[in-house]
Amino acid sequence: MSRLARPAEGRMIGGVCAALARRFGTSATTMRVLFLASCLLPGPQFLLYIALWILFPSEGKARTAW
Repeated sequence: MSRLARPAEGRMIGGVCAALARRFGTSATTMRVLFLASCLLPGPQFLLYIALWILFPSEGKARTAW
């Protein structure tokens, strides 16, 4: 299983959608459309995005397992 890390290339804002798309084997555009569609529903989508932006390391800074 690949570790979730925000890619260095292909980011739009923070790279969260690109990281999730890579993990689930879909395109980043599809993940972005799903995120934007979810914003039409009530809930903390933007807070979740910001939290994932903070929690997912940047690809160049991702720690490797020993």
